[in-house]
Amino acid sequence: MEQKKIEPIRDARKLGKAKMLILGIQHMFAMFGATILVPILVSGYFQAACGEELTRGLSVSVTLFCAGFGTLIFHLCTKFKVPAFLGSSFAFLGGFYTVANLDSGMYAGMSANDKAAYACGGIFVAGMLYFVLALIIKLVGVNRVMKFLPPVVTGPIIICIGLSLAGSAITNASTNWLLAFVALAVIIIFNIWGKGLFKIIPILMGVVISYVFALILNACGVHNPDGSAILNFSSIASASWVGIPKFQFMKFDVTAILVMAPIAIATMMEHIGDMSAISATVEENYLADPGLHRTLIGDGVATAFAGAIGGPANTTYGENTGVLELSKVYDPRVIRIAAVFAIILSFIPKFSSVISTMPTAIIGGISFMLYGMISAIGVRNVVENKVDLTKSRNLIIAGVIFVCGLGFGGGLTFTIGGTSITLTALAIAAIAGILLNAILPGNDYEFGKNPAGDSSRGVYVMNTDSEKEESEDNK
Repeated sequence: MEQKKIEPIRDARKLGKAKMLILGIQHMFAMFGATILVPILVSGYFQAACGEELTRGLSVSVTLFCAGFGTLIFHLCTKFKVPAFLGSSFAFLGGFYTVANLDSGMYAGMSANDKAAYACGGIFVAGMLYFVLALIIKLVGVNRVMKFLPPVVTGPIIICIGLSLAGSAITNASTNWLLAFVALAVIIIFNIWGKGLFKIIPILMGVVISYVFALILNACGVHNPDGSAILNFSSIASASWVGIPKFQFMKFDVTAILVMAPIAIATMMEHIGDMSAISATVEENYLADPGLHRTLIGDGVATAFAGAIGGPANTTYGENTGVLELSKVYDPRVIRIAAVFAIILSFIPKFSSVISTMPTAIIGGISFMLYGMISAIGVRNVVENKVDLTKSRNLIIAGVIFVCGLGFGGGLTFTIGGTSITLTALAIAAIAGILLNAILPGNDYEFGKNPAGDSSRGVYVMNTDSEKEESEDNK
């Protein structure tokens, strides 16, 4: 029997304040697992490279504050019309990993906090690039701009981001393969067989269930293969219940900027894809009203703000689209409630301390899936946008990007005016791809010609397409 179609709710106030609060909490937790994973991973990069922990910036508390406040900034810039939540961007993980491992010139012997501050300076500049793209789109139109950033360029760049981090996933997982396997298995199970909200939060479920398993092992006296304890709760007792997040002001250096800023190419395409997906889900053309230039500026300001105070870059989330599709509540007010909850959690150090006790092996198991999925999503970008790889121009562009992105392990260092500058592998790949795409004849990409492909350019692991298919089946 055919089920009655559920009518969307565009004004949640008619549901009452209590239901709006519950919906806001649900929305926050849908973004939660992926958002807090970024600072945990980044802290691990700096600790492994510098032999010391980060004590300022890039913490769970700072990240939650940046996600919540950044979401409110985005809503302000978009006239409070777009139901989008901004969380931590996975795309910049490769940049953080590179900066953490810089060991020449001024970076030799530099502390983890200072390196992180320079990386955040690069994020600030990346956020400013959104303004440049927004201005160009406003002046010449999105179709002309996207000619220079087709999937044949951005897809291979995303593939390189994931593959460049593969070694880090193996290193972390190897500290306890059992825990890593449990985390990986849980994510796969919920991503493939999960129903409803559980399908949208596979990372959060991977974190929670594998952590519970670690608690059980720890209570039974089981240790890691190297003899160390699986869990260490010493930091929780000393953490207070209320406190201000440990912000860190950004610093600027050309090398760090050239590491982080080019990644904005991938995240800006992710943004355009997410806006296309949200527009299709909500049945409102947000690319026209409030306009793509406004949504880009909102995302850019939020990212620049996060970088300025020592947080990871923000980005619109694919999970956001999944929650909208699932709940049928399209009111941006609910998203703003979720943002406020994220800000409130950022002022509870005890909460952050509990999260910081997560075993390295669990992080390895999650990143085992995450890094591979990022690369696979790059492949999906190419496939769903119907990039014709039988054409020599497309093969040349993709091939050169792969070699540059994976071959220049130490980057390319040169000196200008007495200043040593390093172009990282990803920066070289991005420059090469954009130039080749502009020079070689036969560029036939047209934004808007394939809406399904345009909306599938985000760096996230939640499969919103299958969620939509499931929803269609139930109608």
